[in-house]
Amino acid sequence: MSMNYNEKISSVVNSIPPSAIRRFFDLANEMKGEVISLSIGEPDFVTPWRVREAGIYSLEQGFTHYSPNQGYIEVRKAIGAYMKRKFSLKYDPVSQIIVTVGGSEALDLAARALINPGDEVIIIEPCFVSYKATVLMAHGIPVIIPTREEDLFKLRPEDLEKAITPKTKYIIIGYPSNPTGATMTKQELTQIASVLEKHPEVIILSDELYSELSYNDEPLFSIASFPSLYDRTVVVNGFSKSFAMTGWRIGFAAGPADIISAMNKVHQYCIMSSPTTAQFAVIEAALNGDNEVRDMRDEYNRRRRVIYNGLNQAGLTCFEPTGAFYAFPSIRSLGMSSEEFCEKFLTEKKVAIVPGNAFGSCGEGFVRISYAASMENINEALVRLKQFVSEHKNRSL
Repeated sequence: MSMNYNEKISSVVNSIPPSAIRRFFDLANEMKGEVISLSIGEPDFVTPWRVREAGIYSLEQGFTHYSPNQGYIEVRKAIGAYMKRKFSLKYDPVSQIIVTVGGSEALDLAARALINPGDEVIIIEPCFVSYKATVLMAHGIPVIIPTREEDLFKLRPEDLEKAITPKTKYIIIGYPSNPTGATMTKQELTQIASVLEKHPEVIILSDELYSELSYNDEPLFSIASFPSLYDRTVVVNGFSKSFAMTGWRIGFAAGPADIISAMNKVHQYCIMSSPTTAQFAVIEAALNGDNEVRDMRDEYNRRRRVIYNGLNQAGLTCFEPTGAFYAFPSIRSLGMSSEEFCEKFLTEKKVAIVPGNAFGSCGEGFVRISYAASMENINEALVRLKQFVSEHKNRSL
């Protein structure tokens, strides 16, 4: 008699759907050579040479062993210098910074370090697919705040106030946003801070992985910069997106020493340490990578304008994204669901994008398009999109 393995799998894990991002990435991969993929949030740039060289040199010097659990102190010092230079935030590299396997591990560590069964965590949707999953797998209860296109997918202070209850453990704030490309200005974050100041028991988890990829004129600003929130904010950041280091799998969290210590406890049992070679590369990126990041950001900005104009010319309404490298156009005018649109666009025009409902139910009626691809692929994808929209609008007449 064969075993029903499905009955043996955790009910929590069974309740979480597979990532729709990976689904469309895999579908595109199966059609390799035919498909233009604007589905994955991965820079088409190669990691800057000086950063790669630092990693190569560490291998040549024989640094091929485990690092300390929390990360080499030299790396944490470099990250501390980066945070001070970029955000005017000061963190003790000994006790307030942990080096993680990408920003995703930092999100997971925070959930497992903070959540007791039944604790509520406020999540602003549409959002990165890992937010809800990490909360559920830590036996927390996600409390969803949907955002709207008419508000440019920004969190409204009145919605936050309504969502906070005595069971709220923390809130995840992720701007610039994956998937919408929305950002929040210092003035807008001040309104959010005013709400959180009235609830001193609520911890803030600020996902700032795309902080360097903001196309507003104002300087970078972190919610941890508010003095009243600094002592209860954990900043998650990393080098994957802005430094084109996705394959190096390196990120970090910075925040209150007690929370970082608890996160490190989970990290040392489950992961042990981040990749040694990547850590040495990050020292160079954090200390000397500003020019390369600026050049990549300028190119993303150029692509952003092309995507934004192209989507509207194709007949899809789209608010102007101001951060990350995603656009989030509405496809409601075609009378299709998000998944139907993406499946047909892939099948008929060989372009892979991601349905908006992969990022929360309020993302239904939208699709996520990444402009981290080459300009050549972006331009060709827009030609195919215009054809696709025109053909399906004509069929519905």
